[in-house]
Amino acid sequence: MDSFQCGPYRIEQRTDHCFVVPRQGGMLTEGVIFANANLFRAALKDGCPLQVANVAHLPGIVGPAIAMPDIHSGYGFPIGGVAAVDATDGVVSPGGVGYDINCGVRLLASRLTRDDIAGFEDGLLDAFHKAVPAGVGSSRKDLGIKADLFEACLLSGAAAAVEAGFGAPVDLEHIEANGVIDGADRRHVSDHARRRGLSQLGTLGSGNHFIETGYVDRIYDEETATAFGLGLSQVTVTVHTGSRGFGHQVCQDAGRDLRNAPEFKALNLPDK
Repeated sequence: MDSFQCGPYRIEQRTDHCFVVPRQGGMLTEGVIFANANLFRAALKDGCPLQVANVAHLPGIVGPAIAMPDIHSGYGFPIGGVAAVDATDGVVSPGGVGYDINCGVRLLASRLTRDDIAGFEDGLLDAFHKAVPAGVGSSRKDLGIKADLFEACLLSGAAAAVEAGFGAPVDLEHIEANGVIDGADRRHVSDHARRRGLSQLGTLGSGNHFIETGYVDRIYDEETATAFGLGLSQVTVTVHTGSRGFGHQVCQDAGRDLRNAPEFKALNLPDK
């Protein structure tokens, strides 16, 4: 099998779909990248194996530093990077892949089938575009959201949005911790973070954030599909968004404090 070089690190191809960064230098374990040849070449061009090797330096890492086939350049970890650390001796990386708060993907199950929307796809997408403020410059004002709702959300999370009419009480049952973290203290949120978040509440965002309409084409696990209320040909809506500039700024503020901690400065990491 072939071997490759990324920065100071040698990479070995073990199988058609497995590339390994052997333990070198200060690495505490090896790095494993699962990808086909085309995906790996793109990752190599992007410098991703170097990020995999950086993850392998994390104190307390258990097993290899892994990258999945969706690998591409991230903040510290590559996107698609996976690592486990020991609960006692390992580190918590607040800015591994990147940093935000509650940036993630939700799948909404509709009561419609593919046949129900056949011929209406363009109109449906236009309706989403009109109803959901998205992209750079989108604002809560597009939804008629008042400034005081932002502070209410800082205090009681998603429940405040539901109370304001942007959801139903049952929605809270499908969110981790019902959409609010006990013990959170909004007094620790900086004025800069507040200013960044105030105008963006309720907006989708830009970058890799999206709304996508799809349908269930096949079912591989009947029990799981039933638990999620999904059936064949059922129309779904996938939403990827997060806390936008607000969450990013909160993490920036916390990250700055962490970087100044003596415990952090003592870590021997190639990428702080």
